Amino acid sequence: MVRDVPILASILIFFTLSSSFTTIAVAVRSQDFATNLDMNVYGLKKEKFSHFRFYWHDIYSGPNPSAAVIVKSPTNDISGFGLISMIDDPLTEKPQLSSKLIGRAQGFYGAASQEHVGALLMVMNFVFLEGKYNGSTLSILGRNKVLSDVREMPVIGGSGLFRFAKGYVQATTYSFNQTSGDAVVEYNVYVFHY
Repeated sequence: MVRDVPILASILIFFTLSSSFTTIAVAVRSQDFATNLDMNVYGLKKEKFSHFRFYWHDIYSGPNPSAAVIVKSPTNDISGFGLISMIDDPLTEKPQLSSKLIGRAQGFYGAASQEHVGALLMVMNFVFLEGKYNGSTLSILGRNKVLSDVREMPVIGGSGLFRFAKGYVQATTYSFNQTSGDAVVEYNVYVFHY
């Protein structure tokens, strides 16, 4: 039994040192959580600045609506505060719905202002279906003060050819039907991308 003490002590010292080295190795490794990357390896060559113009069709009426109220406003005032709508709106080349479909606006918006003037929180992706941008998206998140002539919202990112996108959109109402709630809005998108 006494002869086993040095062996047990050696084993204990070995495990103590081993665990200390492991802890030191993990501590060093955990500080390597960030790495500088070569942009060319990821296909990010030269940043471009592009402008896109299309029309957003928010359709509540008819047999195939592209917008649906998913939460009704708990208030009865004109602001509609609390209302939330989910959208899968067509994006077309011209203001007519029958013109060339270039993409979809998918997401939701909600009445985020208690004032009668009203402002929407817009959360949507422009999903492109046409040309070299087919399958690429731009993500929009911002305040849309609907009664202003021109509203500006930020582009906060994108995917596909719009990875690392940044910029802004300007929305201008082309037409609005107060009875149905249907709207056509011209969007001008100004975006930096690679």
